[in-house]
Amino acid sequence: MDYISYQKRLEYLLELIQKNRFLSVEATAKRFDCSTRTVKRMINNLRDQGHDIHYDRQQKKYLVKGDETEK
Repeated sequence: MDYISYQKRLEYLLELIQKNRFLSVEATAKRFDCSTRTVKRMINNLRDQGHDIHYDRQQKKYLVKGDETEK
C-alpha cells in the first residue's frame, strides 16, 4: 500500500468513526483487505495525529471523544 492510499484509508476510517458507522475491526479489515492488526495500527496513527479516539466497552465501538451524541 502506498502513502496516498494509506492516507485516504486513514481519512475514511476517521469518517467512519465520527459518523458511528465503524462496525468492527474485523469488518474494516475485510473492507480494506488487510489484517486486523493493521486496522488497529491505523487507529493508533489517528490518535497520534491528535484525534481523541477511544473504545467504549458498553457500546462496543470506537468513538471520538466529545462526540457523545448517542448517549
